[in-house]
Amino acid sequence: MTLDSEIGQNLGPRMRIVRAAMLVASLLLFNACSGQPLSTREKGAAYGAVGGAATGAIIGAFTGNPGAGAAIGGGLGLLGGALVGNAMQNREHEQAQTQSQIQQQQREIQRQQYEIQQLKNQQAGQ
Repeated sequence: MTLDSEIGQNLGPRMRIVRAAMLVASLLLFNACSGQPLSTREKGAAYGAVGGAATGAIIGAFTGNPGAGAAIGGGLGLLGGALVGNAMQNREHEQAQTQSQIQQQQREIQRQQYEIQQLKNQQAGQ
């Protein structure tokens, strides 16, 4: 037997939860150090995976297998979080496009107001 398997057999459910949580936290920390900011979709996936893994580990601890519970919960949370994050990112993109169109229309209104004022000034001078 290896040292890891001997240690793993002596761990209680709470320690397995802690170990699974530490693994998830270290993976998130590793990904956070990639240098680029996370997109909304990635943030949603990460939050979902962490929440799902934590919930799965807790539920799994009651059934005697927190590792499997964390894995299943993490996978389901990742999927759900990615779907929610994707919807939020799409909404942000739509809002940015709408804001860009509003700004463009405001510039056009200002240009037309300037032209109207110029025409009024020309008519007053005649």
